[in-house]
Amino acid sequence: MNKIKVLIVDDSAFMRKVITSLLEEDGRFNVVGTARNGEEALKKAMLLNPHVMTLDVEMPVMNGLEMLKELMKIKPTPVVMLSSTTFEGANNTFLAMEYGAVDFVAKPSGAISLDIDKVKDELLTKLYIASKANLPFNSKESIKDKPVKSSMVRGDRKPLKKVVCIGTSTGGPRALQEVLTMLPATIPVPILIVQHMPAGFTSSLAARLDRLAAISVKEARDDQKLEPGCAYIAPGGYHLTVKESKEGLITVLDQSLPVKGHRPSVDTLFQSLADCPNYEKVAVVLTGMGADGTEGVIHMKSKGQTIAIAESEETAIIYGMPKSIIATRLVDEIQPLHYVANRILHYVQK
Repeated sequence: MNKIKVLIVDDSAFMRKVITSLLEEDGRFNVVGTARNGEEALKKAMLLNPHVMTLDVEMPVMNGLEMLKELMKIKPTPVVMLSSTTFEGANNTFLAMEYGAVDFVAKPSGAISLDIDKVKDELLTKLYIASKANLPFNSKESIKDKPVKSSMVRGDRKPLKKVVCIGTSTGGPRALQEVLTMLPATIPVPILIVQHMPAGFTSSLAARLDRLAAISVKEARDDQKLEPGCAYIAPGGYHLTVKESKEGLITVLDQSLPVKGHRPSVDTLFQSLADCPNYEKVAVVLTGMGADGTEGVIHMKSKGQTIAIAESEETAIIYGMPKSIIATRLVDEIQPLHYVANRILHYVQK
């Protein structure tokens, strides 16, 4: 088996040594080099042709963000950030993903984490997934209209209220930014979002998207009435579900067991929406590893009043989650990322 070539970029000699040891204990990886700043990392990326890189933000000479921008111009390479859990660290993480990083791992305890082995399994998994990522990422390809079939059968009854739900994982922050910033503030429905992400980062993600989008974007709270023109992101570490009331849809947060390793879980959100018979749903699955959302889509479709949209392979950074729901043959549309917002509006404004 050909090993995955990794370049480790960190200004701490201790961190470079520890991460190298963690990776070389795993038979899938070969650490082909290390770099202590962004300038050195760019040179070694060109020389060593790594399949994937780890990257710290705070470095001398050229920091991680500056290096990442240059790397994506000259040699697009999958990158996993090692991120601080501070507010500034979280903001830098989302900037990094906007510039092209595939994913991140939160350091357990600051810049030099003596206990980095606590996140060993997460780091190994994310590096393996990132090494398979679809790069370079470019969502501005030509748009082609595709025939639309609708499973929202109305007949002569009173039109139902509507809600949008989105599930995503690896590559999701960038995908969410593209979709949400294309939606108008006047969108007449609420939007519920599950992004696989640890506690401490979802609030920063919501704040960042709120600044960039015309709609309002919030981290969801428990027992919150959903309002049109607002997106609600499940907090890291909590499942997000909804219940119907006379006032509308109400959020429910809980810390029950993870579902297939995920909390929040896309399946959990989708399945709760399936049990809201007075609402039509537009369910969207974007980039991500694995199959979270597939059982939820199956359940929603079995109850009717659901349109399912999957991101297409051409733009998905990781095609796992969209591919899984497409395999059910229950998807109404498969669209490149830059056209997803347009299709959401098509259904909610009808």
